Amino acid sequence: MFKYFPHTPEDIREMLKTINVTSIDDLFKDVPEAIKWKKDYKIPSAMSEMEILSHMQELADENRQLVTFRGAGAYDHYAPSIIKGLISRQEFLTSYTPYQPEISQGTLQYIFEYQSMICELTGMDVSNASMYDGATATAEALFMAQAWTKSNRMLLSDLINPAILDVVKTYALYHGLEVEMVHSVEGKLDRKHLKKLLEQGNDYEC
Repeated sequence: MFKYFPHTPEDIREMLKTINVTSIDDLFKDVPEAIKWKKDYKIPSAMSEMEILSHMQELADENRQLVTFRGAGAYDHYAPSIIKGLISRQEFLTSYTPYQPEISQGTLQYIFEYQSMICELTGMDVSNASMYDGATATAEALFMAQAWTKSNRMLLSDLINPAILDVVKTYALYHGLEVEMVHSVEGKLDRKHLKKLLEQGNDYEC
């Protein structure tokens, strides 16, 4: 019973001795007896995989499906059904990190495929990938724009997650970049404000 518990009786005795208690029950002696649950937990019997999936779906169906209006980068995302099939393919599913240059690594393969497809879709000359997270990736995009345009003035949408903006502004500060925010209206970029900022100087990058 409970074979997955990693602690042996000897381990438990040693830990209790270290904190100067005689039993595990002593750890809960401050909990009033009146509020302790002393009945059976009524945990249902085990279910098969199909049964538990059906049960969980029934519970999920009781939820109301709402639209997310939180903003700041938190919104509903659609993931195409083919994604699960792609990421489970052996040539992509490897446990290695992309720091070593072996071409056999799946990570390097799917990064290459991603960059190639993004360039084809957007017509861009280059596509970056393999960033640690969205915040540093946004900052790197800023640096790439600065390196290409030689401009130190950047426009960013105020719809970007505030936590990401904090990271980007920190990076920009120590790289000598000036960041100005483009306002939004009803959850969308204010094109009039963007146009106004662009007209104020032709050395901005967005």
